[in-house]
Amino acid sequence: MNKTRAFSLLRSATLVGVASAALSGCAALLIGGAVGTALMVSDRRTSGVQIEDQAIELKALTRIREAVGNRGHISATSYNRTLLLTGEVASEADRTALEQTLSRIENLRSTVNELAVMGSSSMASRSSDTVITSRVKANFLDAKDLQANAIKVVTERGTVYLMGRVTEREATRATELARGISGVQKVVRVFEILTEAELTDLGSKKN
Repeated sequence: MNKTRAFSLLRSATLVGVASAALSGCAALLIGGAVGTALMVSDRRTSGVQIEDQAIELKALTRIREAVGNRGHISATSYNRTLLLTGEVASEADRTALEQTLSRIENLRSTVNELAVMGSSSMASRSSDTVITSRVKANFLDAKDLQANAIKVVTERGTVYLMGRVTEREATRATELARGISGVQKVVRVFEILTEAELTDLGSKKN
């Protein structure tokens, strides 16, 4: 699949996701989406790790429900076996308990706990976050110096979280683009930084 075709598919998936969210609303418990099959071959993770990330997110969903039920609005997103927790919980005890419980998931390397102790975000806030995410992704697609599908975007209450395996140059560029979107309050980098040599070597292995 050529780069143009892959970008077109990603843009279509983004627009479908926004439309679905608008129709169905945001669930109280959210799980970060995995990269589609059409883009798997150009992902900077191995296919095995992509499958592991999907499994980690599903296990996280189950354990979140068991641990806190409906007490909060929680998103769990795994990239290269790093689990990002975002959203809101009712108490510091819930926040700590979730991190401890989820850190024991099989194949997980690390957990980044960005949960806030506060009331659950409003539907309006979540809808705004969905729009911000779509705009950030669109900016990445339009950028000629970024591989858009190498970066996962998560937005909570106007804070944009960026995950992926990128060089420092790419990380800086992605951060600048995300900050330029209206409504973005802050950008948090949850990147795994590669050297330019490592990126070149990764590309040769994929080919």
